[in-house]
Amino acid sequence: MTGLRARWREKARRTIQERALDLFDERGFGAVTIEEIAAAAEVSPSSVYRYFGTKEGLLVADEFDTMTEEALAELFDPGDPVGTMTRIVRDYEAVPADGEPAPWRRIRYFFKEPSVRTAFCASLDRASQRIAPLMAGGRFTETQARVAANALVFGYFSALEQWYLDGGVRSVAEYVEEGLAPLRPIWSVGDQ
Repeated sequence: MTGLRARWREKARRTIQERALDLFDERGFGAVTIEEIAAAAEVSPSSVYRYFGTKEGLLVADEFDTMTEEALAELFDPGDPVGTMTRIVRDYEAVPADGEPAPWRRIRYFFKEPSVRTAFCASLDRASQRIAPLMAGGRFTETQARVAANALVFGYFSALEQWYLDGGVRSVAEYVEEGLAPLRPIWSVGDQ
């Protein structure tokens, strides 16, 4: 069970992100300062910097960034990484009981704002580095695991971009599942 302090911290992070998105939607990404975001979220600017580091970090940060290695290992199925990614996206798309907006509101900024795109690519690179060791596990060499992990996370990025370019006509999970489908044989090779 998550402790009270951790739950409070996660709620504060979500509130800051939501207030930032409100301001970005209203005035544009470049026109909003960290100080304005902090005031809207009723926290200090130092709290925003502590949780996110940068304005771009506000948009690309998610639960994966703060997940422990143990929690990541429980979440990730090295035999079916595509299924894992699709499941994670479907969970994100599910409307929570408390009515919080889905995190996909931030996606358009990944592709509209060059600095956010760069930050998102860096975030994906960090994710790939965390996933690669889970893929290695005797099935792949370190090099193969690194390449497979990059194919997975940057394939995810491409699926998100296509969803954005299409105007979000289908669920993000459908794009992720369709886009990552060509990667499935990578993991079935070891099963033969």
